[in-house]
Amino acid sequence: RTVAPAGALQPVDVIFIEGFTGQTVIGIHDSELHRPQTIVVDVHAGLPRSKACDTDRIADTIDYGVVRERLQALYRDHRLTLLESFAETIAEMLIVDFGAAWVRVKVVKPKKFADVDAVGVVIERRAAR
Repeated sequence: RTVAPAGALQPVDVIFIEGFTGQTVIGIHDSELHRPQTIVVDVHAGLPRSKACDTDRIADTIDYGVVRERLQALYRDHRLTLLESFAETIAEMLIVDFGAAWVRVKVVKPKKFADVDAVGVVIERRAAR
């Protein structure tokens, strides 16, 4: 479900990627630090009404294809141990590199434990004004 940021006073366009699945080495336990495990990411990035609505040009919005490529590189190259740090890196990328005004990032380890469907973290960040 895509939800605009709470308290938005102006129209907001939310670009999203849901269920981005990949393999990466992340965790705090020795058993997690030597082989890749599945991580699933959902990203929602809000822009004030994007110019792309009027121009029909990808350059006037966030190109989710480019975001996907950056996520692939992050899965491959990061050296983080916590899902919180992983999510924060994604949020910062969207704000700094893509101009998002607001982001929600969810990072999940599915089936981390046999009796739990998933564990993870959800963070929300806003760009400094």
